[in-house]
Amino acid sequence: MKTFVLGGGCFWCLDAVYQKTRGVSSVVSGYTGGHVRNPDYYDVCSGTTGHAEVVAVTFDETVVPEEVILDMFFALHDPTTLNRQGYDTGTQYRSSMFYTTTEEKILFEEAIERAQALWADPIVTEVSRLPEFHEAEEVHQNYYAKFPYQGYCQVIINPKLAKARKYYSAWLTA
Repeated sequence: MKTFVLGGGCFWCLDAVYQKTRGVSSVVSGYTGGHVRNPDYYDVCSGTTGHAEVVAVTFDETVVPEEVILDMFFALHDPTTLNRQGYDTGTQYRSSMFYTTTEEKILFEEAIERAQALWADPIVTEVSRLPEFHEAEEVHQNYYAKFPYQGYCQVIINPKLAKARKYYSAWLTA
């Protein structure tokens, strides 16, 4: 099993897709990359903590290759916008990848190179060593499954799920 910590805007979006990905055993929404100890959602949303909203995706690389997890990441958000994803703005929504080993850092950099061919503008995804990971509150875990008819889910997450189904249907469970 392997775990990647990835930030691509609101963690609910990445969570919704990775929860439906074959070989993924867990997706934990959380915060990392900042300077405040034990932040909560309101702290992070203030934009003053330096933390990004992220997901820790744990998967079996014999079922789903690392490259698929990473390529999906770049398909699910716009890695060319600094500190924003759609209507969500602020450093907490930055495109980010947090590594724990040199090998992971290399994988992330290779994924950026692959993804750059798909984007006209330069990718601005931050690649940093993983500092402390703070698990988000329970309400943010598996958010889409709990609240599929909530407005944000309908307007923002559903199109991302449709895109994932279009390009990664072989890797999705439903």
